[in-house]
Amino acid sequence: MSPRAPRLPREHHLRRRRRLVTLVAVALTVALTATAHGVPVAPTEPDGTLKVRSGRLTEVGPTAEHGFPAWYRDSNGVRLEACTTLDDPLCSTLPDEVPNPDAPVSYPDNFPGEFFYQLAGAEVTGGGVDMTVGMDLEGAWAAEEVVDGDQMVFGRVRIRDKGIADGEYRVTHPYGVDVFDVQGDGINYTQDIGTTPGVFGQALASRIGPFLTWDPAVAPAAPAGYVGDPGVPHPVVGSPYGTNYVSVERREADGSWTELAHTDLFSVQGRKATNAGVDARAATYSVGADGHGFVDVYAGSDAGQSLHVLDAGLGFVETRMEGDRGVYYGRYGIDRSPDGRSLTLANVGDRPVAQKQVRLTDVVTVTRATYDADADLLTVQASSSDQDSSPGRLTVMGQPLEDGIAQVSTVAPTPTVTVTSDKGGSSTVPVSAAGRGFEAEAPVAAAFASPTDAAPGQRVTLTGTGSTGTISSYAWRQVPALATEDVEVTLPDGSVGTEPSTVEVPVTDANRVTLNGADASVATFTAPSGYAGPLAFELVASGPAGTSEPVVVQVNVVVPDPTDPAPAPTADAGPDQSARRGATVRLDGSASTLVDDYAWSQVSGPPVSLTGATTASPSFVMPLMPLPTSTTGPNPSYTTSSTPVVLRLTVTGQSGQEATDEVTITPAAETLALTAAEFRAGREWRVSGTSSVLAGQRVAVVLGSSLTGQVLGFANVDAVGAWTFRGAGTVTPPAATTTVSAVSAVGGSATGFTFRRR
Repeated sequence: MSPRAPRLPREHHLRRRRRLVTLVAVALTVALTATAHGVPVAPTEPDGTLKVRSGRLTEVGPTAEHGFPAWYRDSNGVRLEACTTLDDPLCSTLPDEVPNPDAPVSYPDNFPGEFFYQLAGAEVTGGGVDMTVGMDLEGAWAAEEVVDGDQMVFGRVRIRDKGIADGEYRVTHPYGVDVFDVQGDGINYTQDIGTTPGVFGQALASRIGPFLTWDPAVAPAAPAGYVGDPGVPHPVVGSPYGTNYVSVERREADGSWTELAHTDLFSVQGRKATNAGVDARAATYSVGADGHGFVDVYAGSDAGQSLHVLDAGLGFVETRMEGDRGVYYGRYGIDRSPDGRSLTLANVGDRPVAQKQVRLTDVVTVTRATYDADADLLTVQASSSDQDSSPGRLTVMGQPLEDGIAQVSTVAPTPTVTVTSDKGGSSTVPVSAAGRGFEAEAPVAAAFASPTDAAPGQRVTLTGTGSTGTISSYAWRQVPALATEDVEVTLPDGSVGTEPSTVEVPVTDANRVTLNGADASVATFTAPSGYAGPLAFELVASGPAGTSEPVVVQVNVVVPDPTDPAPAPTADAGPDQSARRGATVRLDGSASTLVDDYAWSQVSGPPVSLTGATTASPSFVMPLMPLPTSTTGPNPSYTTSSTPVVLRLTVTGQSGQEATDEVTITPAAETLALTAAEFRAGREWRVSGTSSVLAGQRVAVVLGSSLTGQVLGFANVDAVGAWTFRGAGTVTPPAATTTVSAVSAVGGSATGFTFRRR
């Protein structure tokens, strides 16, 4: 066996960690930051077949007193705990991650902002390559502050080589293969999976896993209780694909790959978990009228642990729980009411002893949850296990249960109901429904015509979309029309006069039209030439519940005076609007008159793509504002723009007459603010801010007091209007530069915010 390599000083260890891994916590389930976007692909065997992944992270342990999981386990049975302290050189957080590095780590007052279960990295150089690869399982805080409920753990793959030449590259590493198309800015790739606060199981779906450990076949052996010594580069095992190395290849002009650099030496940090922790899952009680009863306690931990329920002043002593395959249970007699009390569970085999408190609640039992669809009545029957002198009071859908029963009048029940108790218990059960069932509604036809006064040769639209009920078919047909004319009558004094009378105008060859879409909800026809008078059209709607009564709509064909020109159409493009960039804008030209055809076109502004440009109501997406792009130097020509989009509506009427109108859509304003900025030399930038527009838009962070500076990186605004950028601290600002600025794709900007140096 070769002699063990000398231990590197802690200062070197910390510098190496800074060089290999730049810490970032991004509040996205999957966060990709790349100047050359990576495409993860599965490794292949030499014959080209895909390699099957043979391992991963499989289990997350109970949460510890700091709110993070006590451990993660992989498919090889390796279980690693969080490296949160400063006193273990083989499993340490960085001193600048705790508020007071001279004091012991404690939660929550002196707890690190970031730490690792696995911290693994490699450096590979040669052939024009100077690359770092990080593969970590990291704990952090969603908003960078130690706030209970913001704990998150994510798996990270990070690949960086800012100076690599342009071209297509393939990087093979223990957790797969990533392909990059580099065009000018090198490789700066980060993939984080599992950044939803409190959802610690998401990290199991990341690319991290199984854990990397020193190869036992290569001396020296890993220190007892650790996966390796992070200060000593060493070959590893653990890749689910058998790729326990980093290889960087470049694609040649003929399509083949040439390896430029290779390493099988890794820096790995991780401490094997000795504590199992305890997960308090539930503690319920049942008491009778005399106040006597039982407490039932449910807990979880690793198999073979010694879990105890501590004295709660309820009449039983500290007692060990029974367990099987990591599930633990205890049942204890009590002689007094447990209202408002909590129990403490302890894993007495852990050092220090792990403890969890769990509130005692009653058990709610629902014996009936039925809905009568005929009476629109939901009936719920339930009971509480607390039946002492102050029994549990139950409610469902905000209504109390009287004598264990509640009836709620509703036409739309939920698929489940939850009955809650004022003692803390609740139960959710499915609703069973009864009744004759709903039947199809009888159709009721409604018909409209546009225009109602048409010139010969003008197109007329008949619309039946306003019909109601369950409709499966429409039927339009031309029917005799009704007209009013004066007829001669004999007046009471014997004289002859006239009075109006309604007469029927039959359908003849002179006024018969061809209906287009006679079996659709909307039909059209062309007003006949050489005819003046009324036309009538009947609509009947049919469905499973029968056929509607017919409705009739009339159109008058009016022959213009030959000495007068044909009536001209009018165009109305609708009122001017203000719209958020990236939002769908809907236009409305329906107020135009005497229209045969619509045509929308763009007059000015950033180009847009119109959907439905030949209809009365087209739409388009308001263009985003371009962001500065250069991450290697200034962007001297970059300017912001609030130029509106101007569109023109051209309508065509009789005899080809046209009319036009324009509408202006102005970009809506956004208030963008910078709230915090920090530069950690050689490690990372941290810049945060807010936006008045919630969710989705991209923000560029720029060095300096104007928007023409070098881009440090990008961030996305979240659902509450907050955004955070964390990026590589390799862009060192000149001493005279003390500010950063930001600009958003929806138009907001903030300039000249002073950053702090650390």
